[in-house]
Amino acid sequence: MRGFGAGRYEARFAATEDDIRRAQALRWRAFRAARGLGEAGGIDADDFDPICRHVLVEERRSGTLVAVFRLLPLSDGTEIGRSYSAQYYELSALAGYPGRMVEMGRFCLDPDWHDPDILRVAWAAMTRYVDAEGVEMLFGCSSFMGTDAKAYLDAFAMLRAWHLAPKRWLPKVKAPRVFRFATRLRGRSPDRRRALQGLPPLLRTYLTMGGWVSDHAVVDHDLGTMHVFTGLEVRMIPPSRSRTLRGVAKSCL
Repeated sequence: MRGFGAGRYEARFAATEDDIRRAQALRWRAFRAARGLGEAGGIDADDFDPICRHVLVEERRSGTLVAVFRLLPLSDGTEIGRSYSAQYYELSALAGYPGRMVEMGRFCLDPDWHDPDILRVAWAAMTRYVDAEGVEMLFGCSSFMGTDAKAYLDAFAMLRAWHLAPKRWLPKVKAPRVFRFATRLRGRSPDRRRALQGLPPLLRTYLTMGGWVSDHAVVDHDLGTMHVFTGLEVRMIPPSRSRTLRGVAKSCL
């Protein structure tokens, strides 16, 4: 991916160890320092970083890093066990997926930057990658801030009602601490306004494209979050949404 962008921002692949270090520092700020889970100046790094491609979104004029995410390409479902998500979800149902897959992870924005064009450029980069590599499924973990499920009952009830994974791909429980919202919230009618307010922005974007989620949330006390496995089959993206995404990608030159 050559550098490209729109307006003030440009997206590119990390090209050096320093690029990756900067990405890890921003992840620390977003995932830990901004949530009171760590002192300033640390890095968020794990064993998956060396096997992933890292995407940086920078402010053109200053070079300030404003968003990052990483991509782990898989040839098909037989490699699903290599993914970050496989640490927390039993994904044997997806082992039979026949097409190319990519795990999108560690997506975060600089806590001090709130320009919606940043997310626009990030999704344009993702769209270009998916098209260039012939990716058929995009997946990852979508995180809710905090570990108290009561704060998100309407959001989880909405996920249960309308956005559960197809049975053929449904992840099973693997993590020791989970909130089984599909079972616990049976019969609960979600308040749509509160549900939408509680959805993380990244998950909301997945859902507008036809994405689906696991029937349970994993409680991650290390990062102070709850997350749901999220999948998106590219061929299931509504045509109008697909045209919009590719239009945005085309406009980012």
